[in-house]
Amino acid sequence: MDAQLIAFTGVAAGMVALPGADFTVVVRNALASRSAGVATALGVAGGLLVHTALAVAGLAAVLVTMPVLFRTVQLLGGAYVLCLGISALCAARRRATREAGEAVDGPAGQGTVRALRQGFLTNALNPKAPVLFLSLLPQFVPDGQPPLPRTLLLAAIVVLLALIWFPAVALLVDRLGRWLRRPRTARAIEGGSGAALTALGLVLVSGPLLH
Repeated sequence: MDAQLIAFTGVAAGMVALPGADFTVVVRNALASRSAGVATALGVAGGLLVHTALAVAGLAAVLVTMPVLFRTVQLLGGAYVLCLGISALCAARRRATREAGEAVDGPAGQGTVRALRQGFLTNALNPKAPVLFLSLLPQFVPDGQPPLPRTLLLAAIVVLLALIWFPAVALLVDRLGRWLRRPRTARAIEGGSGAALTALGLVLVSGPLLH
């Protein structure tokens, strides 16, 4: 049994499950519908695939060593997350102004393609991911082993964990949908997710996260 591989799987599982913008977007879209939630989850995994591919190719190192390029990615990611947060806050405010009898069962529905795109961009534009992968993956490549096959295996494990975790979150939210979609609960979740995304977007836009 490869002890290093087991250790990496545990670390990667914790990293994937750590709540962030990707988790928040999956939950919010899963409140709209099961298909939107699952599509968002698949998009998040696809965005993660971009970063693992960059790490394997060594391009993440280039990104980290070029401050201007890194800052550009950070600004793009922050602006996108900020837009998602403001959109959620506006939706929560519109919901609060409706008459109780007109409240819908959840956030406004959206197409699966749009949800897939949201999930993908949320993770693909995450500026912290290249640094995390660049620092994490090499630690689990044993001395004397060719780095490329091992790194590919580690990257595949990360993507597989994301493909398990985020759809599971979407399905759980859908399972609890009757309670979560109650007007007050849905408004609180949408407002809370909007506030979290807005705060994260402002942090990304206002200054570097890593030094």
